[in-house]
Amino acid sequence: MLLRILIFTVLALMVYFGIRRIWKDWSQKFDSDAKEEKRLRHERDLAERQRPDVIDLKRGDDGTFRPGDKDNGRRN
Repeated sequence: MLLRILIFTVLALMVYFGIRRIWKDWSQKFDSDAKEEKRLRHERDLAERQRPDVIDLKRGDDGTFRPGDKDNGRRN
């Protein structure tokens, strides 16, 4: 009887720690993928800001975004 309880306890612990390990590995993978996607998106945004047809918008007092400079925010 004691041997049976011991075997089930050991199996339950093995399953528990195995599931924890899988969860940890997957979480790290998804976190690293999210960081990489965020870095790529940031680099793309920085590159798009350098384009001449992109204008800078400033938030007005009423919360509406409008071109901020007198030249309509165009970059030269």
